Amino acid sequence: MTMYLEHFGLREPPFRITPHTEFFFSGANRGATLDALLYAITAGEGLVKVTGEVGSGKTMLCRVLMERLPDTVETLYLAVPSLTRDEMLAAIGDELGIDTAGANTTKLIRLLQEKLIGIHASGKQVVALIDEAHAMPLATLEEVRLLSNLETGTEKLLQLVLFGQPELDQHLALPHMRQLKERITHAFTLAPLPPREIRDYVGFRLRAAGYHGPDLFDDEVLAIIAEASEGLTRRINIFADKALLAAYAAGTHTVTPDHARAAVSDTQIVLARRESPRKLAAAAALGVAGGVAIGFALAQLLAAPAGAPQALAPIAPAKAAAMPIPAANVAAAAQPVAAVAPAMPAAPAASPSSGDERTFDARLAAGRELIAGNPRRYSVQLMVADAHSRDYVAGYLAQAAHAVSPDRLYLVPAGSPEAQRLAVLFGAFEERADASLALAALPENLKQFRPYVRPLEGVREDALRAEHR
Repeated sequence: MTMYLEHFGLREPPFRITPHTEFFFSGANRGATLDALLYAITAGEGLVKVTGEVGSGKTMLCRVLMERLPDTVETLYLAVPSLTRDEMLAAIGDELGIDTAGANTTKLIRLLQEKLIGIHASGKQVVALIDEAHAMPLATLEEVRLLSNLETGTEKLLQLVLFGQPELDQHLALPHMRQLKERITHAFTLAPLPPREIRDYVGFRLRAAGYHGPDLFDDEVLAIIAEASEGLTRRINIFADKALLAAYAAGTHTVTPDHARAAVSDTQIVLARRESPRKLAAAAALGVAGGVAIGFALAQLLAAPAGAPQALAPIAPAKAAAMPIPAANVAAAAQPVAAVAPAMPAAPAASPSSGDERTFDARLAAGRELIAGNPRRYSVQLMVADAHSRDYVAGYLAQAAHAVSPDRLYLVPAGSPEAQRLAVLFGAFEERADASLALAALPENLKQFRPYVRPLEGVREDALRAEHR
């Protein structure tokens, strides 16, 4: 999505929806929340909670927190909240370098406590950052309370920070979760950006990406983006990115209100499940022609070979509007920037023109065969992504296939029907020890998401829960 970079004098894309910490915006209380989290963790405050709507910047905050913590704090990052209780304990154990093979719950807790006591004796702290905590099974969430009991006579051995959507508060409000809720010493909320902060946010992202010119987004453009995004940073990024693409397609260096309306209109298929139809109706009526131009430009980019130059000739609005664009192309063009996951089909339709898409479908079919087979085996989970990020996952599979045998990569559903995910697995092993050896031997570029060993029985349960309607 970098076809307009040279056109606007940008060094890199300013509005990527994947979290890059150099684009962390400290306004709108984000910086103050980060400082408070740093204090709570280093002061040994126990259990901390951070909640915010989908796309409010929780994962970005979590990543920046990991970078800013001092060297005396050892960080564990758990991004797979749908683990069972024992799987979570084993995952934490693996992160700490503990051999958890064959250990039951009681032994896992004892091994963790012994390891944490050793780390504490060396003068270090351990903090576990649990992302997407709202999707945790309640039994696993209850285990968080038990982990918070691990302490010396005066200090906690394990700090825990839960990042989740507002549904996490609903879970904590259940009667049998009262004990866990009462242990939360600090609770923070990431509210949507107020309209007055959106100008600063957009300007900051542009400057961080290398832009040095005058403001590209005027007050009217920002007002359209503010209303459509409801202040959620992920949506702001989507609309701002598409508005820039519309201006590029029109051959201009000025983003106009029509470009912003076109960006909102073009994103209806992604946000319709959460947006009010009344809000989008006006933008749809005013932005149809521009939306077609965006769809055409995106379709051109997606159809280009991987090594093709990204700077394309500007497309005049009238010319672009005159060209018929199949609905499927527009939908495919919007897919990489989806903000809300639609219901995932049982088997996503293949795209014969894309090798990555064919790989995606093949590995998803292989994953279904894997979890339908013998559950008393193990696999290495490499990463998890939102189910709607199909193109991202397909690209990841293609890259991973250069490092390991493609036939040993599997794609399986994860998460829940409300928050659907896709997990990428590597290998199938009869013994946990064999899986642990394979994990240790992985090339470094496949360890960026902190992979860990999982029993296939838990993977299958996760997949069944994710697809349950």
